[in-house]
Amino acid sequence: SSKTFWTTTGMFPQELIIGFPKCVKISKVAIQCYLVRTLRIERSTSKDPVGFQQCIEKDLQHREGQLQMEEFPLPEFEATYLRFIIKSAFDHFVSVHWVMAEGT
Repeated sequence: SSKTFWTTTGMFPQELIIGFPKCVKISKVAIQCYLVRTLRIERSTSKDPVGFQQCIEKDLQHREGQLQMEEFPLPEFEATYLRFIIKSAFDHFVSVHWVMAEGT
């Protein structure tokens, strides 16, 4: 729902882990967020959310009063878990409104 979101507690870094029922192939990740400055995406193929490897780290553009929509086309990789680490922000609190992983 576009009316719901996950918000940080005001200290950084913050992380959000998304798990899949089984290992999947991912070719693109997208996120809609607010006031995120630096975002890192990591993946794990383990049964448990451990042993993460960095996929991408990016500084996002500040869009005053607007949600940030970022797409990350990536070389196809496998993942059981994706970890989104918000390393820094443009304000004390940020929000994540949705995350999408595309693949098979």
